[in-house]
Amino acid sequence: MNRKLVLAGVALLAGLIAFRLYVVWPTETEGGFQMPPGGFGRSVSAAEAEYGPVSEAVTLVGSLRAQEQVEVTPRVSGRVESVLVDLGDRVSAGDILAQIEDDELLQQLQQSEAALEVQLAVVQQRQLELRNQELILERARGLHESGLTSAEEMEQAQTRFDVAQSQVNLARAQQVQSEASYRELQIRHDQMSISAPMDGFIGRRFVDPGALVNSNTPVATIVNLATLELIAAVPERELAKVEQGAEGIVVVDALPGERFVGRVARISPLLDPQTRTAQVEVVVPNTDNRLRAEMFARVDLSLGSNRDALRVPREALVVRGQDEGVYVISEEVAHFTVVRTGLSEENWIEITEGLEAGDTVATMGANLLRDGDAVRVIGAPSAQDSEGATS
Repeated sequence: MNRKLVLAGVALLAGLIAFRLYVVWPTETEGGFQMPPGGFGRSVSAAEAEYGPVSEAVTLVGSLRAQEQVEVTPRVSGRVESVLVDLGDRVSAGDILAQIEDDELLQQLQQSEAALEVQLAVVQQRQLELRNQELILERARGLHESGLTSAEEMEQAQTRFDVAQSQVNLARAQQVQSEASYRELQIRHDQMSISAPMDGFIGRRFVDPGALVNSNTPVATIVNLATLELIAAVPERELAKVEQGAEGIVVVDALPGERFVGRVARISPLLDPQTRTAQVEVVVPNTDNRLRAEMFARVDLSLGSNRDALRVPREALVVRGQDEGVYVISEEVAHFTVVRTGLSEENWIEITEGLEAGDTVATMGANLLRDGDAVRVIGAPSAQDSEGATS
């Protein structure tokens, strides 16, 4: 008895499942698969293709790069003693980035400093000797004028004074030479400290303590992110409409929903003969350092003209393989329709071929559809609702 009850229960459950599948599962028709009356299609939002104003604009794409970026290299050769910065550190102009071993140079600098002090003492001694010879010469001149000394003695005193003067001049020249040697060593010693040439951030670090470096070895890359730039190619037919100083909206994939303002700074006077495009440089202020160098960005530059055109919401456009298109909804079935697009705005896309005004297209949820899918438009009354309202 228990076994019969179990079998009866299983048969009843199987019957309910089969009935449910019959009601819900799409039925095959000549036009593909359709949801039977009262079925549940994919829920989507929909809108009609309509005529409306669109702004003529051009979209530039490319990677952001820092306007100021330098690779810091040492000016002398040697072994790195320490590296004081790391990736991402903020630095100011003059900050020490790395230090090269300077023990040998410090020894030379001390010797040069001692030699300079000796030379200063020599100069002082020669000046005292010159002063003494000057006094002797003055006494000899006075005695000679009084007739107490001969002309020969006067000439000897003058000669000794001239020799003392030349000794002072020689000592002073040697002092200048010593000072120059000392300054040269000081400069070389200062160059052992590798400093930042500008404000910015450490974008790359190339060496570690113990590495041997020379004037061709990069130590670090510094980037200044205060202002970024995007260089893009503008087609010849639109180049004449782009003006220096024009502003555009900059968006980056890494920061969805955020908008930045860019400005056309420079326009190349030369066109690429192969692509018939010219380079346009757009600068983007980055005061809060939200943007980073090498981020992929798009700039929408308004060309200042408006016209009426057939348009659909931007979210209606989907890509299937190599084709751009929309899902046109007819009798609660979505059909993929290839279209040709024109101008693009923040919320609208112009359709130049493939649609007519009044066509209903799927918007939210369109990217999840396949050709021939049954759909239920959110907010639209169902067929049963319409029949009930009619009766």
